[in-house]
Amino acid sequence: MYRSFRYGVRWQLLLVLVEFVLLVGCVYAAVVLRYWGHGGTQSAFVHSMQLRALPVALVLIFSMASLGLYQVHLRAGWLGRLSRQGVAFVLGGVVLTVLYYALPPSYLGRGVLGIALLLGYLVVALWRVLFLSLVDADLFKRRVMILGAGERAAELIRIMRRKTDQRGFKILGCAPVGAGSVSISAPLLLHPDEALCEWVTELGVEEIVVGPDDRRGTLPVEALLECKRHGVAVTELAEFFEREAGKIMMELTNPSSLIFSDGFNISPVRLAIKRAFDLLTASLVLLVTWPFMLLTALAIRLESGGGAPILYYQDRVGENGKLFRVIKFRSMGADAERDGVARWATEHDNRVTRVGRFIRKARLDELPQLWNVLRGDMSIIGPRPERPQFVDSFNKCIRYYSLRHCLKPGLTGWAQLRYPYGSSLEDAEEKLKFDLFYVKNHNFVFDLAILVQTLEVVLFGRGAR
Repeated sequence: MYRSFRYGVRWQLLLVLVEFVLLVGCVYAAVVLRYWGHGGTQSAFVHSMQLRALPVALVLIFSMASLGLYQVHLRAGWLGRLSRQGVAFVLGGVVLTVLYYALPPSYLGRGVLGIALLLGYLVVALWRVLFLSLVDADLFKRRVMILGAGERAAELIRIMRRKTDQRGFKILGCAPVGAGSVSISAPLLLHPDEALCEWVTELGVEEIVVGPDDRRGTLPVEALLECKRHGVAVTELAEFFEREAGKIMMELTNPSSLIFSDGFNISPVRLAIKRAFDLLTASLVLLVTWPFMLLTALAIRLESGGGAPILYYQDRVGENGKLFRVIKFRSMGADAERDGVARWATEHDNRVTRVGRFIRKARLDELPQLWNVLRGDMSIIGPRPERPQFVDSFNKCIRYYSLRHCLKPGLTGWAQLRYPYGSSLEDAEEKLKFDLFYVKNHNFVFDLAILVQTLEVVLFGRGAR
């Protein structure tokens, strides 16, 4: 899904591939059930089955991805997962119905499609029960040892204490280094009683996470090199957290770790690809949503009358700290900030109009920003643009906040998927962890994954105020 695919989330690829095969199989089974006893009709379908079955599997996989069902850290019970899957299959059925008008040769028929969707829902649900039980089993997890037992190691374990946080790995314990203080509870403490490499091999460790509080003169460099030579991965603690959690661990990040780290790809080729992606996506979204934009403009005019503006212009901080004017549908009263003081929107903000409350929940108020994307002020994917008053305050209080402005701001972003609407300094600091992860790791595949999952945010209204 993104750069971390090379490490701890390869099981997602297995999940997608198996479900793709299962869904193709369900289409075949649906044809057999629908035309039971009609061998000639079955044969006619089988001859063109690739053209008929592949679109069904692809659309349903895309729909499930849009609903977040391939997220590594999806925190939902089985009822929530089944509900999301149901919405995904309904959405997929609608998309397939439209697709059949564009590609008549792929048409399955209502009966076959209905049976295929029902079978697919049941088979995928059962497969996921089995698969997630295997993924959560320790036998299939990467065995990880932390070298260090001080505050840094304790903070990592505290933050990643949930079961969903440790889906791809199992922490065997922490081995103290040097004479530093120990902050790890006794059950997680490890005491190697022989050479590190031999002990690691005997314990079956697949990755060593290096995280002592003080490395000066205490780090067993030669032993770590020996472990690495024998195929054991050696990873710095902050890098490990970033890879597994999808965000930067600010408490463990220092300037040198950012300077010497891989990432921050802002090459001319990457910028050209990102700009082409922005123009194509913005044009397609405009083509699909222009009727909704007209209805939104009409609703605002009917509610507020002829004298009130439909659009709202506001200064925001863009790439490299430059100001630009963002365009949105007006969702608050025309005099919402008559005193000139910038304020965050609150959960039950009395400045929001009735129409405004709906369009903010449905994200329709953001659609005019497609013009900002076409103009080049914004990108489709990137950190959300903030108001200059807030940025000035954050730059003084939050370390590395200015780094988020090395890219164009976006209509949607990694922080919007992973964190709800922010309305405080603490929220801004937490969202920065995700924004910096995106800035450091952005690429075309990552952008595409964020765009697909944004549909979940729109459908479920997460984060809107």
